Amino acid sequence: MPCRVSLPRLALIIGSLSASGASLAQSTQLDTMSVTAPRLDRELFDTPAPVSVIDKQDIARGQQRERLNESLAIVPGLYLQNSHNFVQGERISIRGFGARTPWGVRGITVRVDGIPYTLPDGQAQLDAIDLESAERIEVIRGPAAVQYGNAAGGVIDVTTADGASDPGTSLRIEGGSNGYRKLNVSNGGVEGPWTHHISASALGTDGYRDHADVEKYLLNAKLSRQLDEDRSLTAIVNLLDNPRSEDPGALTEAGVARDRSGTLDDLGYYSYSPTRIGAGQTVEQQVLGLEYEDLSAGPGELTLRGFYQHRDFAQQLAYAGPESEVGVGNFVAYERDYFGANAEYRQSLTLGDLPLSYVSGIDVARQADERYRDDVAINGEHLRRSADETQTATSVGAFVQGDLELSDQWTLSLGTRFDHTQFDIDDHYLTDGDNGGDRSFEQWSGSAGLSYRYLPNHQAYLSTGTAYETPTFAEFANPAGVGGFNPDLEPQKAWNREIGLRGSFVDAGLDYDVALFSTRVRDSLISYTLAGRDRDFYRNAGRSRQEGLEVSLGWQFADSWRLDSALTLARYEFQDYADQDGNYDNNRIPGIPERTWVNQLTWQGVGERFATLETRYVGSMYADDANSVKVDDYWLANLRAGDGWKLSQDTSLKAYVGVQNLFDREHYDNISINANNGRYFYTAPDRSAYAGLELTF
Repeated sequence: MPCRVSLPRLALIIGSLSASGASLAQSTQLDTMSVTAPRLDRELFDTPAPVSVIDKQDIARGQQRERLNESLAIVPGLYLQNSHNFVQGERISIRGFGARTPWGVRGITVRVDGIPYTLPDGQAQLDAIDLESAERIEVIRGPAAVQYGNAAGGVIDVTTADGASDPGTSLRIEGGSNGYRKLNVSNGGVEGPWTHHISASALGTDGYRDHADVEKYLLNAKLSRQLDEDRSLTAIVNLLDNPRSEDPGALTEAGVARDRSGTLDDLGYYSYSPTRIGAGQTVEQQVLGLEYEDLSAGPGELTLRGFYQHRDFAQQLAYAGPESEVGVGNFVAYERDYFGANAEYRQSLTLGDLPLSYVSGIDVARQADERYRDDVAINGEHLRRSADETQTATSVGAFVQGDLELSDQWTLSLGTRFDHTQFDIDDHYLTDGDNGGDRSFEQWSGSAGLSYRYLPNHQAYLSTGTAYETPTFAEFANPAGVGGFNPDLEPQKAWNREIGLRGSFVDAGLDYDVALFSTRVRDSLISYTLAGRDRDFYRNAGRSRQEGLEVSLGWQFADSWRLDSALTLARYEFQDYADQDGNYDNNRIPGIPERTWVNQLTWQGVGERFATLETRYVGSMYADDANSVKVDDYWLANLRAGDGWKLSQDTSLKAYVGVQNLFDREHYDNISINANNGRYFYTAPDRSAYAGLELTF
């Protein structure tokens, strides 16, 4: 059944919780928690937006620290797929945004230490995020275009260690099922005005499936200097070397039944064989960042950031056409330069007699890709060049948002942003005509929120905001057959309305966060094909409805026991969508479940001793727009436990083990939406285990 919870009904819930809060609240005050992902630093209980915060303990304790799925599973409204395929990367959806991308992340803003990992065209890669260094992850669950512009249907903001909070050296080694092995060494510390943290790791795995080997190296470093009491300078370096990631490819239903851990060989006019063609990718990436912070810049605070990213990428896809066919383009490579800067100014003042806090800023970024494609035979032979072009995207955005304290309990929040995005393609391969051209888009975004802090540790809020997604480079192809950009393609737009409440009954050990949201998306970017053409084209042809209820609870019900729970009940449906194959009005959006429920029961013993039992329920979903291929729901259970020992005053040792898919449930790691020839399914591993040792000194 779809989720049907009305706003009036939730208002009654808020009223009853407010009353119960008045009776249960004691004099005990909760330690203040601030959030920074919305760009206007606030206490969590003054933030009129659904923000989830994951701290270092939840990121690190007993975890492999390799995939965001480990840390973010407990965030309601967020769904991750593809945790075991390093080629396609983790697919993330927040409230339905990002669900339709075939690989990686789209429609969601990702930042690490203030550096945007989301490109001007709206796509993001997660392979260089170092969870070994991560101290905190904030997630904005819903549209945030006022803060970040294009592709901000949600935000994932990662902060890494600076060395001040955990000085010393750590050596960590892990091993596990399917040939998993990992080594990490890190060091951090403070020396006078300097702080530093550096982490280096090496990862290898044979994978659960055939043809799934991975070799990956990652380094993350941060060096800061306190220039004086109010000013600081921070340099950030992130290096990724991924010389081998094999792609086992998708399976048909028959292929899954035959061998869940195998690959598919389907030879014919168009052949599909990951092993024969050597499907996989190689990646090298370097990121440099610089941040200057001045806490006494006139009457306010100033933050300046600059960054540069260079990425070399090559991927062999799993299919091939006949050797005589030109334009298959099944080998993709690019060399990217991505750079930019942003400035933020914050100030607190009074408007009349009312306190006002605001932030204003500007974001500038430029992406330049030298891209080419080759036609490759099924035996791996490169036959010819079939595409060669320079793709450039430039974005400029200016924003302002502020909080006006109407009283001790009421706060009004308003924000607006203007963005200009320019896309250019210079085509160097003219055999099939000139496919170059340019398009530009201008977009205003807005948000408004009202926060009511009815008790010191309890808050209710109302908010509304917008989001938009420009087409990506791959979606701009002109169906008229005359080359250049599609002149009729426009950004997809969304409008969100929300009501929520959060709070903490400190003496009862109970935290809660409830949000009811309703999002309307129009001008959806929908793919379609034309007779006699061997590629997808896109049009603004749809509207969708994305709405639901999110509940997050944390309960410390005994000194040694804690239960955390995250429930999502949603409805993700097309409202106005048809193509040459049919009408899909009121069909569910494929690739995302409407129900998820995650529970984590943790026992904390003496010192470092702990055990966590995690259960995950993932509801059914569909693999195609027509809703003709259904993927069943499933339950998973994971277990992790560990202990620690003090070897000397400055030396300690931790040991931990983990079992994933404890009851050996068959399920899927990823679903390929609207896949060709029924190849929808990427199978997930059966029961697997890992163990690790960590020496700190």
